Formats: sequence, structure tokens, C-alpha cells
Amino acid sequence: MILTVTLNTALDITYRTPRLVPHTTHRVSEVIERPGGKGLNVARVLAALGHETVVTGFAGGGTGDVLRELLRLAPGIPAYAPPVDALVPIAGATRRTVAVVDGSTGDTTQLNEPGPVVSAAEWAAFLARYEELLAGADAVALCGSLPPGIHVGAYADLVRGARGAGVPVLLDTGGEPLRRGIAARPDLVKPNADELARLTGSREPLRATRDARRRGAHAVVASLGPDGVLAATPDGVWRACPPAPAKGNPTGAGDSVVAGLLSALVERLPWPDRLTRAVALATATVLSPAAGEFDAGAYGELLSRVRVTEQPPQ
Repeated sequence: MILTVTLNTALDITYRTPRLVPHTTHRVSEVIERPGGKGLNVARVLAALGHETVVTGFAGGGTGDVLRELLRLAPGIPAYAPPVDALVPIAGATRRTVAVVDGSTGDTTQLNEPGPVVSAAEWAAFLARYEELLAGADAVALCGSLPPGIHVGAYADLVRGARGAGVPVLLDTGGEPLRRGIAARPDLVKPNADELARLTGSREPLRATRDARRRGAHAVVASLGPDGVLAATPDGVWRACPPAPAKGNPTGAGDSVVAGLLSALVERLPWPDRLTRAVALATATVLSPAAGEFDAGAYGELLSRVRVTEQPPQ
């Protein structure tokens, strides 16, 4: 079983409009609602790949009820087993995130609410649930932002909990939670280019990725958007690139990278194969209309076309 943790879950809403023009009124041509937050997106992709997956974190209010109902629905994939819902209920309402897709350019404008305040009692209930779930986990992903009320070192504590239970742990967050979390020595961190630059002070990807690994992570996979990923691992350094940039909605592409890395980790695949899967899934997600889903046909075709090159040792 793969466990994903999403402390700041969301109801993802995607609006499509023929053309986005500031300071004007728009007619929306399509509305898509999906359960969201990084870890939930990861879990739904993992489930589509055939992996048993459990989600935990927080959900509350009417928005949380909608999120939990949508989590049970299959996204049109035969034999899809939805992730198991182990979310902890809270008094506050789950946040919404809104993506506005401009049909004329394919560009996306993202609006993210901050999330509900989590009380000390609710945090304690989550910690008890997390400890129980770790006992049956083959790997765990800690994903996304922290909601108000959660201390900035929370991910560092959760990393240490996973390591103490002997469960491989992946951390995907940014800012100070990443800085503290990486010092707790997770097995893998997956920052994007901006998060990596803020962590290390360098915008040169190879230097920054190696620097991030020296800060405590066993391995670092930097997501570089349309340019693929760069991985610094104990076995070497690799760059993996899609055959061409994909036009579409990039929301959730980084989460598909995480799903690819986690699924390949539990399958014990070598690093080049892990990165190939991650980049193929991310690109196929850009081609899908909603986060947490990917174009299965495109994914299968991309697997043979992702380019993985080993980088020279430093």
C-alpha cells in the first residue's frame, strides 16, 4: 500500500473559457470539479496505475463533503479502484482552488485559497491516524502546503515518523517546510525549479539539485516543467526530457511526477526507468483536462520517447 498525506486538501475547480481577457466578463464553456491537493492528485494517478493507495490529511465542511464524494468516483478507467479515504474530519471548510484555462492559448491562471485553520486536537487526531497507517505502508508521500494552524516543522516530524517506521518517504513541498523537512533526511524530495532556487539560492538546476541533496535528502528529483526532470541520486545524476513540450493544463503535472517516482520505487525499478515513467506521466497529465488524471494513450506512447541522459559526475 502507498500512503499519501495531504494536509491542505482542496476541491479543484477548472473553468474553461474561449479567451481570458482581464477586466471583462467571461462565459465559461466547461466546469470540471475534482478532489485536489497534491497528495490526492498523486493518489488518483497511483490508483490509475493499479497501485493500492490510501489518502490521509484533513477534510471539512460542505466543500470537504464534495471532495470525499468525488474521491470515490472512478475517472472512466476500467478496473479502477479509488484510493481509500482515511481523511481526518475538521471543523473548518476545505479550501477551493480555481484554474482558469484560456482556450485561445492553452495558458492557465491559478487561484488558490489558503485553507482552514487546524486545531491542536485535530492535529493530534491526524498524528494518531498517520502512525496507524504507516504500519501497513510500503511508501509514503508528504505533499503540498501546510494549512493555517500547523507548525512549520510539521513535515520534518512526519519524515522522522516514517523513517522510524522503516517506510521510504518522499517530500514534496516548498519554502520553510521544505527547508526543515529536508534536514530530517527524507528518502526523496521533489521540488520544482522555483522551490529549488529558494532552498539553495541557485537557479542553475544541476548545482542546485546537488546542493539540495547535500542538505539531507537521500535523493533529489527537481521538476523543471516542460524541460522534464533532473535527478541527483546515490547511483548517479540523470536528466529526463519529454520528446517535445506539451500544450495544455499543467495543473497536477508535478503530482504525476511524484506518482511515477513512488510507483517505480515500490516496484524496485532502476532510476532511469523511474524518471522515464515520471516524465511520461507528467506530460500525459498536461494533455488531460483535469489534475489527478492523465491521458492513458499518450502515456503509453510517451514511455518509449522520453530521453534519459546521465550527467557527468561533479
